[in-house]
Amino acid sequence: MARIELINVGATLQERARAGALQDMVPMPGRRGSAFAIEDLSLTVFDGETLVVLGPSGCGKTTLLKIIAGLIPPRAGQVRYDGVDMAQVPPGDRRIGMVFQNYALYPHLTSRTNVLSYFLFRKKTPELDALAQAKYRRTSELMGVELDDLLDRRPGTLSGGEKQRVALGRCITRDPAVFLLDEPFSNLDQGLREKYRVNLKILLRQFSISTVYVTHDHVEALILADRLAVMNRGRIEQVGSYQEIYERPRNAFVAGFLNRHVGTPPISFVDARYVALPQAPGNVQVGIRPEDVEVSATDGPGRVMATVTGTLSLPMMMNATILSLQVGQHEVYAQTAGYENLRRGDQVWLTFKQYHLFDMESSARLGSYPDPGAG
Repeated sequence: MARIELINVGATLQERARAGALQDMVPMPGRRGSAFAIEDLSLTVFDGETLVVLGPSGCGKTTLLKIIAGLIPPRAGQVRYDGVDMAQVPPGDRRIGMVFQNYALYPHLTSRTNVLSYFLFRKKTPELDALAQAKYRRTSELMGVELDDLLDRRPGTLSGGEKQRVALGRCITRDPAVFLLDEPFSNLDQGLREKYRVNLKILLRQFSISTVYVTHDHVEALILADRLAVMNRGRIEQVGSYQEIYERPRNAFVAGFLNRHVGTPPISFVDARYVALPQAPGNVQVGIRPEDVEVSATDGPGRVMATVTGTLSLPMMMNATILSLQVGQHEVYAQTAGYENLRRGDQVWLTFKQYHLFDMESSARLGSYPDPGAG
């Protein structure tokens, strides 16, 4: 196990053939061909925890992982393992187990040899052979019979899920001090993703090894993370548990990006002048999540008038209806039950059970009402 610290790290990724992600990258003035940069990034991964880095495509998640691994040297700052600066320690000496999005298996070798590839490129000794066999037996026990059935086949004959299982087996056999996982399940279908997420969580609990897992999938983050780091445009926006970040987002980006329910709309933002809230004066916008919007057919104290613009029934997911509502010039979503018969153009009144206030210029959260962290 190891405590990983990134201290004021800076790095620049030169532009590659990734045009689709360029809109999510931060430009670096004066640097021709530069796609985005990480600047003054500080982050700590505690001994034995699983830290999930969650962010949109192109925000720098994979670059951050490669900096930790030593595959990209930072141009500023330090990367420390247990207080030791890794600047002069090559990747091969850092005891890293890394699982890539594209598996990165040796195509001409059997799965068994892929799993034991850490030992393949080292000088053969009786001690090393004994260690390799012990690691192999331990990995087979942990990964189960599904891995054992694959070991005499080459990667070209395996499905995506089978390849990823071999890649995980290779990572475990390496006996790492640190696990680094780069969206390992993104190429799998939904059923396999759900299955392997649970298996991986069990394995991570057994190993209690410091793990950094990068993804843009909110469900994976919720399942796997001990703590969550939300990343955007080369910056770590907020670190904490999923609940802490969801209930008390640091800024409007975090509030809008983090969504608890797959398939439902994210937080809605409304200019404060369109809602009569005593805590919302001046140049602020109000953020309201769909589950915090209460809909009524009649007016009342503190209620906000809205017009129905659309409805979406979700009976199989959460036995609820998602209402699209117009409040002034803004669209607000409400997750509700019992208003399935509303039609476009109907007038309703809204009560906000909880809402957040964000500064219009800086986007920083100014407060939450009621505050879930109070007391």
